[in-house]
Amino acid sequence: MLRRTERILENIPVGSLGLISLTGCEELGKKVDDYLVKWRHESGNAFRDDIAFSGYEKDSYLLDARVPRFGSGEAKGVLGESVRGKDLYLMVDVCNYSITYSLAGKTNHMSPDDHFQNLKRIIAAIGGKGRRINVIMPFLYESRQHKRSSRESLDCALALQELVRMGVENIITFDAHDPRVQNAIPLSGFETVSPTYQFIKGLLRNVKDLQIDADHMMAISPDEGGTNRAVYLANVLGLDMGMFYKRRDYTKIVDGRNPIVAHEFLGSSVEGKDVIIIDDMISSGDSIIDVATELKQRKANRIFAAATFGLFTNGMEKFDKAYEDGIIHGILTTNLIYQTPELLSKPYYINCDMSKYIALIIDTLNHDGSLSSILSPNERIQHVLQKYKNGEPV
Repeated sequence: MLRRTERILENIPVGSLGLISLTGCEELGKKVDDYLVKWRHESGNAFRDDIAFSGYEKDSYLLDARVPRFGSGEAKGVLGESVRGKDLYLMVDVCNYSITYSLAGKTNHMSPDDHFQNLKRIIAAIGGKGRRINVIMPFLYESRQHKRSSRESLDCALALQELVRMGVENIITFDAHDPRVQNAIPLSGFETVSPTYQFIKGLLRNVKDLQIDADHMMAISPDEGGTNRAVYLANVLGLDMGMFYKRRDYTKIVDGRNPIVAHEFLGSSVEGKDVIIIDDMISSGDSIIDVATELKQRKANRIFAAATFGLFTNGMEKFDKAYEDGIIHGILTTNLIYQTPELLSKPYYINCDMSKYIALIIDTLNHDGSLSSILSPNERIQHVLQKYKNGEPV
């Protein structure tokens, strides 16, 4: 792992660090804060008397920010402490549907729209008094609506432009559905970070008998859109790569899209090989299970599905059945979005913690350092692979 001590943080901080984790993102925010506090306690002595490092070492960087609601369901952003001159990092999980609020006596679950509106409320409450505003939005709001196929709204582009107009300088997201949405804000900071290293580490920690070579393993993309992920994974692990494409019936529209008739496979034989299916999200999970079933029919060995965001919009039953039937051996997703207690309790589920990675990104940005070494994890992947092959703990 790239440790903080291996980076040269020569630049003085942009401003005193402030973290704001919005409603629904508190757990991830707390983990990130713990890393930052630990690191800065370790290195803070060197800067104790330097005025440029005032507020560098603290017991917590989390700021008091709330969004109370009126009985009508409307809300306002409120800051409980000063943010003047601070380098602010706002963390928001737009997918956390477990948060509720009262609306005319009824219980409403917060939607992605509500979370995005809360983010804007807090930015409005900052009122331009912060030194810099950075937004960490792991699941990019509206990123599935990234291009037009008819008379449609381009919601993701609009949301990005709105944030920039409100004064946001950097937007950090993870595994954007299509990174080209950043074309909407070409003069602002936009990073889409891939969790490939965390997936590989999670798999190696939990599965002890993998043979990582082209004869025993393959990387698979479940559709043409995610080919780049599978190509990267195959290249860093030295595997072959295959992909499926979705054959659709363009004469019908069901739930707003053309239904999938079949998943067609392109690639070399998967017979007897362990397979990693890699994607950006598991929504209902139908595609992943269809693809895994197709691979099993082609005599694949163990099948692992890795996706940055596990939405599981239709529940876990079909995954339980796929696991019991031996179709799927393991599912890896990150803690970048809300995870249900039910998901965390599943025997086949491998949780990939991203909090240290986010803390590294925040710490580096706060020092105006370069992110390039953090964003390309190839060296770290090779290091962890070597440890695994040597039988050392990963």
